Amino acid sequence: MSEDPAAAASRRIDTDPDPADCADLLAAAFAREPAVSWICGGAHAARSRWFHATLHTHAGLAGARRTALVDTDGRLLAAAVLTPPGGTPSAGARALWAARTLLSSGPRALGRTLRYLDATEGGAPAGAWTLEFIGVRPDLTGRGAGRTLLDHVLTTPGAVHLTTADPANVPLYRHFDFTTLGETPLGPLTITSMARVPS
Repeated sequence: MSEDPAAAASRRIDTDPDPADCADLLAAAFAREPAVSWICGGAHAARSRWFHATLHTHAGLAGARRTALVDTDGRLLAAAVLTPPGGTPSAGARALWAARTLLSSGPRALGRTLRYLDATEGGAPAGAWTLEFIGVRPDLTGRGAGRTLLDHVLTTPGAVHLTTADPANVPLYRHFDFTTLGETPLGPLTITSMARVPS
């Protein structure tokens, strides 16, 4: 479906959206995403709690970025979460995240998240930002909101790295000049690591 020019004109980029609003949007956007489904199961409430715990920790990470596409009323249409090169939470922040995730989402979600992080650790090129999440409000899928936000995200200086467990995403990211770095099996998932390195 093509983008309505009037709708496009009424959108703007917000470089400091509320983490809780981003978590709500991403929980809806990732309803059928294989990795989040494997981690959280199929229930929206479980995804929501997991995203809230994760983005709460991410918001305290030095240099971390949340970016959203919003309408004229400030409602989120799409959201992206980036981690700076070498950015990792402190030991204390990781412990708090683990406790929040365990209490809100349960041991399965915590264990599977840790397995996913372990499987994907160290895959980013040196100096690359990591695109942790990008998602679009489900009723806007295919209407240009994701493309608009990703175009903005890719103005970040330097390389951008991501992982995806959804095979349908691979050709999409290739269209944006990402190249495949490798694939990692994890349970029922195949995780593809990709990077976009400016020439």
